[in-house]
Amino acid sequence: MRIFAVSDLHLDYAPNRAWVEQLSLQDYQGDALILAGDISDRLSLLTDGLEALKRRFAVVLYVPGNHDLWVHREGLGDSFEKFHAVRDIASSRGIHLTPFRHGGLAIVPLLGWYDYSFGIPGDYLKNAWTDYRACRWPEGWDDAAVTRWFVERNPTRSCPELERASKIITFSHFLPRIDVMPERIPEKHRQLYPILGTTLLDEQLRELGASMHVYGHSHVNRHVAIDGVTYVNNAFGYPSEAHHTARQLVHLYTEDG
Repeated sequence: MRIFAVSDLHLDYAPNRAWVEQLSLQDYQGDALILAGDISDRLSLLTDGLEALKRRFAVVLYVPGNHDLWVHREGLGDSFEKFHAVRDIASSRGIHLTPFRHGGLAIVPLLGWYDYSFGIPGDYLKNAWTDYRACRWPEGWDDAAVTRWFVERNPTRSCPELERASKIITFSHFLPRIDVMPERIPEKHRQLYPILGTTLLDEQLRELGASMHVYGHSHVNRHVAIDGVTYVNNAFGYPSEAHHTARQLVHLYTEDG
């Protein structure tokens, strides 16, 4: 079984939907796809995208991204309600949101959000970041509380799927550490760093024993080893980003078991 990964498909855009539809219906029937969030904030497009990918891959593993939890166009009560709706849609279509094992390989989805462990948001970010308007949380909940709610639901090392696993790949939508971002990022774009993720994810993936971690969200494709873990970002991104995103599946690993 080959393991592929992609994130940030953003199927709100017609060219992105066309890319999914052109993927072979035969070439990946024995393979697994890690889908690291941000399919669409529209449940209809998210459903269509998951169904299309499940027709192409034997196994699809998924965690929701921030766009997937927007509620400003869906009429849902809050983003937790949206999370449960997204989870139910995915589960009912055979998409894995929980750990999966094949032979000696275990793949573990990790939920997350951002808690400003990468920095404090400035006025520009507070005004520009759509999550602050498109997401809705229960009264009194801040982003740190939201992050804790998600990460507390992630698997621990005692998870049965991790028993006898010789290789563990974890994945999340959000960044587990800020130094996966390359040094070349201009200072003006670093204003976004506070909303990229949380260090709690890196603590969790290392406790699980992961040797590889896939993430999305930043739209900055990356393959870098840090302190014994290989971090991979393969964001598809918006049509306007075609000049700097790979816009293809990345092959992570092959498990023969």
